[in-house]
Amino acid sequence: MTTTDSGNSLSSCPYHASGFTSERLELDPAYARLRSEEPVTRVTMPHGGDAWLVTRYADVRAALSDTRLSRAAAVGKDVPRSSPLIQQADSLLSMDPPEHTRLRRLAAKAFTARQVAAVRPRVQAIIDSLVDALEESGPPADLATGLAWPMGITVICETFGIPEEDRGRFREWTDAMMALTAADPTTIQAARDSLDGYLRELIARRIAEPGDDLLSRLVTSREDGDRLTESELGVFAVDLLTAGHETTANQTGNFLYTLLSRPPLWESLVKDPALVPAAVEELLRYTPLATSVAPFSRIAVEDFELAGQLVRAGDAVVAQTDSANRDGTVFENPEELDFNREANPHVAFGHGAHHCPAAPLARLELQTVIATLARRLPGLRLAVPADEVEWNTNRVMRGVTRLPVEW
Repeated sequence: MTTTDSGNSLSSCPYHASGFTSERLELDPAYARLRSEEPVTRVTMPHGGDAWLVTRYADVRAALSDTRLSRAAAVGKDVPRSSPLIQQADSLLSMDPPEHTRLRRLAAKAFTARQVAAVRPRVQAIIDSLVDALEESGPPADLATGLAWPMGITVICETFGIPEEDRGRFREWTDAMMALTAADPTTIQAARDSLDGYLRELIARRIAEPGDDLLSRLVTSREDGDRLTESELGVFAVDLLTAGHETTANQTGNFLYTLLSRPPLWESLVKDPALVPAAVEELLRYTPLATSVAPFSRIAVEDFELAGQLVRAGDAVVAQTDSANRDGTVFENPEELDFNREANPHVAFGHGAHHCPAAPLARLELQTVIATLARRLPGLRLAVPADEVEWNTNRVMRGVTRLPVEW
């Protein structure tokens, strides 16, 4: 699958072991050295073998938009990757143009800025209700189980029209799918199959009787007579639902941990709520999400050079966006959190054809939850020392297990 005849050193990168660390929200300082000395280097992925790791901002953007690096070429194969799951066909994440372009264009009609803005009042109401419950129960409280996770699940399930009584099963399925390892790896695929089957039944009901939810808009989305097939709808819905609540819920907890473990940052938002949008962008830039080197692999379909390194056809390439977001040639004082940063072209949502389509909804949720807490609970603070906060393990994404607070 991959070539190893380069002068670059071969790094070892098993998850949660030696190699690159992923403790809490720390980004391994080795990335800074790689950006300077070996911007394209070989690593051993947790599954499937060796890959080229890309760490500099310009090279990461180039890799994410280069048509010679294919996501589709990884489908159904034991390629170097972070997750034990073999990449599935039909997923928007597993396609290249022009197939990807077609699906993305149809899906975009259900994710317009106007439609996201229309859900703002409901997102605010969901968050207000959760904060009401926190205030009623009184401090101490857990912002992970009491706010971040129920917010993420409720918003995405309401957006898709998933009935409230089914949301517990939905959380169980997606939780299993996000594991990096399992005693029986088939349980991860079984969870995806269960969610896929559930959504296919829901799609069939929406085809027969469309409603006013995102799934109905996807079902009815058309352009020049083209439309998404039932199979395409099912896989696309799984991707959006999983990413839509897992990433937002984890980053909500991560952002709040960062703000509350550095009280001057939190106080700056309490004093000046207008800073919240810029703060969210800076937190997106600064906060690593993936626990392994990168969540997605791309396969070279021809020989070419990337940052002076020969990448051969069949080689796997992984782009480290967290490292790119700390590149000092792009971001001044990249290791500092600066809510007044004038330019912030981070790649937290990716770049190129696979830029996250749900980014506007994620931004809306993150901005709303932080602004609401700053307004309603200005005295919010950690109820335990920062180094005693519990963190998830064996997960694709970083996140707090519990975030005890008081006010």
